[in-house]
This record gives sequence, structure tokens and C-alpha cells, in this order.
Amino acid sequence: MDIVVGQTVSDAFRVSGDRVKGQSRLDQIMDYLKSHNLVTVDELVAVIDASPATIRRDLIKLDEQGVISRSHGGVTLNRFIPLQPTTNEKLHRNLAEKQAIARYAASLVQPGDAVVLDAGTTMLELARNLTHLPLRVITADLQIALFLSEFKQIEVTIIGGRIDDSSQSCIGEHGRRLLRSIYPDIAFISCNSWSMEKGITTPTEEKAGVKQDLGMNASRRVLLADSSKYGAYSLFCVTPLTALTDIVTDSALAPETQQLLHAQPVQLHLV
Repeated sequence: MDIVVGQTVSDAFRVSGDRVKGQSRLDQIMDYLKSHNLVTVDELVAVIDASPATIRRDLIKLDEQGVISRSHGGVTLNRFIPLQPTTNEKLHRNLAEKQAIARYAASLVQPGDAVVLDAGTTMLELARNLTHLPLRVITADLQIALFLSEFKQIEVTIIGGRIDDSSQSCIGEHGRRLLRSIYPDIAFISCNSWSMEKGITTPTEEKAGVKQDLGMNASRRVLLADSSKYGAYSLFCVTPLTALTDIVTDSALAPETQQLLHAQPVQLHLV
């Protein structure tokens, strides 16, 4: 702790304590925003037990840092994702939720189905829950293809094309042509960001194109995404949520979001 000339030790400790309290409030605000899509100053005053003036000052700081968006209706997290996270970065995030989602998703698959698996860590967890079934699996993900190829009752097709180094998956027109030519029973789609307003989004045009074709001709189109990704968005739209048949996510999804999704023509499965 630095002490300014002319400042007493007790004053320095008081200033330091105020900074700690201020940071603690900012952390509380961020934690609350992560579990609520839109909040008002009055809500934050009640939850954090601080004055409206203090909360407004904290919100100005967060706005200046670019981590929130303020509007007349309230405050939301600014959750724009500009770049594709790598597989290693995502490997241990929300692992318990991903495993629960994958177990439930596996129950939707029947023996003999033709199944399309998108790329990603949730999809790898799903693949681990499908090894007991005779299936035809089409995937863009190199790790999934190699893993499932060890099981003789599963016929594996990888879509081919250029390899995206962040996700170790295939992208490009070659793979998209194959996806457009098949009629699978069920297609599982993953994402890093989803919302009712913007649908499924992704940081790159090439990833968006592959994801669009993954479910194009499928009888059932199922999004697998944990609740931490809800409300985030990227530049390129894959599809609106209303184009899906099912969404499988965890029960930590905010109650107001659950109500909103239950009112849509898509089946919501909470695990």
C-alpha cells in the first residue's frame, strides 16, 4: 500500500478499504448480471445493499470498461465474442453442465440413427455417451471422428475440407457440400453464444456456414449449449432459435429466459 505525503496511516488504510469495498461491489454486480439478462438500478440497490448513487457510479465504471451495456430499460452484460475460443480453452469450462447435457442428448438417439455431430467439447462428451449404439455418425470434428472410429458398430464419416486450428474441425465448401447432400435423423449443433434475440452466432463466416448446413436436412435439429453461453453473441448468425426442434441446456438458465423459450415453437430440455 502506498502512502501519499501528508496522508496519515489510518487515512491510507481507509482509502485502501474503500477501494476493496468498491471492487467487491463491482464483482457482486457482475455476478448478478451473469445470471440475469436485464437488470435495473433498483434491483441492484436491493441485492447489493448500496445507495442508488453508488450503484450508478459503479455502472459508469463498468460501462467505461466496456463490460456492460446501459439502456433505458436497464443494464446488461456486453458479451460480444470476437474470436473463436480454442478447444483447450473450453475443455474444462462448465464441465459438469456439459456432461449432464451430453447424457441427456444421448437419450434422444436411437439405434441405427444417422447422426450429425458439430465440433466442440460438449459434442465430444456426447460422443462418449453414444459408444454403445450402432450408428452412422457424420462429424466435422477431428477428435470426435478419431474417438468414435475405435468402435466397430459405429460408421464414421468426417466431412473433410480445411482444418480450423482453433477448433480442430473441418470448414469450407467441400464439407458443406457433403452436409447439404445428406438427410440425417438428428443433428446436434454446438455454439459459444446463443440468445432469443440473435439466435446462434459464431465469430467467423466459415464456421457459420458449416453450422447452417449441419442441420439443413435433419429431421431433428438439437442445440446443445450450457446456460453460461446464453446472452452472448458474435458477428455471424447461424440460425434463429425458432429454426431448431430442441434445445438442451442446464437448469441454471434464468427463469425469465426459460419462460421465454417455453413460449417458442421449440422443445426446451433442462438438465
